[in-house]
Amino acid sequence: MPAVSKCLRCAIAAAIVLVSVMSAPTAFAGGRGEGGSRGSTDQQANVDGNGTVSVTVGGVVFDRSKNGSGDSVGPVTSSTSWSPPACWYAPKFNPQELQDYLEPIWEAESTGYQWDAEQREKYNAKDEKKGFNKDKAGKGFWWGSYVNESFPPGWDKCDTDYFWVDIGDPPPADKENAVTPEVLAELAYAEIRVPGTEVTLAPAGATKVNLPTWAWLDGAEFKPVSVTASVEEIGVNATATAEPVSLRIEPGTPDAETYPASGVCEIKDGRIGAPYEKGRADDTPSCGVKYLRSSGEGTFPLQATVTWEIHWTGSGGAGGDLPDGTFGATQDVVVQEIQAVNR
Repeated sequence: MPAVSKCLRCAIAAAIVLVSVMSAPTAFAGGRGEGGSRGSTDQQANVDGNGTVSVTVGGVVFDRSKNGSGDSVGPVTSSTSWSPPACWYAPKFNPQELQDYLEPIWEAESTGYQWDAEQREKYNAKDEKKGFNKDKAGKGFWWGSYVNESFPPGWDKCDTDYFWVDIGDPPPADKENAVTPEVLAELAYAEIRVPGTEVTLAPAGATKVNLPTWAWLDGAEFKPVSVTASVEEIGVNATATAEPVSLRIEPGTPDAETYPASGVCEIKDGRIGAPYEKGRADDTPSCGVKYLRSSGEGTFPLQATVTWEIHWTGSGGAGGDLPDGTFGATQDVVVQEIQAVNR
């Protein structure tokens, strides 16, 4: 095909894909807009007999029943430059489904005679028994691409046409982000939600200059959370688990000291920090801050960030570690001068 024709085809594909993906959640195949797989945000929710909600996104089923919950939960952010896949390949059609999808497109003749002819030859469409791999029905799937519904950078890189994979075989090694247990674990990472990080402070309400302020997090909330991602058609799954390991406190002003001096409070015995107890005003808190000046008419923005270690296990005994994730929040702290009484 001449270079000009190829460029035109790419431009048409890009325009059709962008409009289709952003305007509807239904599957959309790519190639010249139709011949290959250019992404989908297929999504649906299911409830099993036990009331467990699972969500199917882009050919992958996510079980979020062990995820963090509540109004203040949010996604973890990788502590490195790594990010979960922006697009991926997964089973999309059985032979009959692919035929039912493509033939009306070819019959409409909207993509041009040459392109349609090439596609019919590629899928052996004229052979009623073997076309679209119908002789392999039940033994494999046509795989296609899906995209992260928030369209992060790289969402449009999975632009390979549909390809066939027999059940039990690994996807082609040259297909980056074709679902494997590890890729599913990375996709599950993006679905993890952890509790908010507003710390409890003592004294409450307003603290005093040069008075140690104790800080801690509710241990009941800060427990491991996990999300399982699976592709049931091919028996592949992975669970990504996040466990809290530390809390970093940034007082919001250089005129402050933290406990410990690093500002990082390690988790101990399932607890981050320790609640203040009456009679311990002169003790040094295991986690906290001491402000050295008043906040005046305003407040100091205390930033509290929890680091979560993330590891995964998957089908076939696979497993490993993923980059640590962080989730933080800012809260306003009032710091007052200690008022002396003169007699």
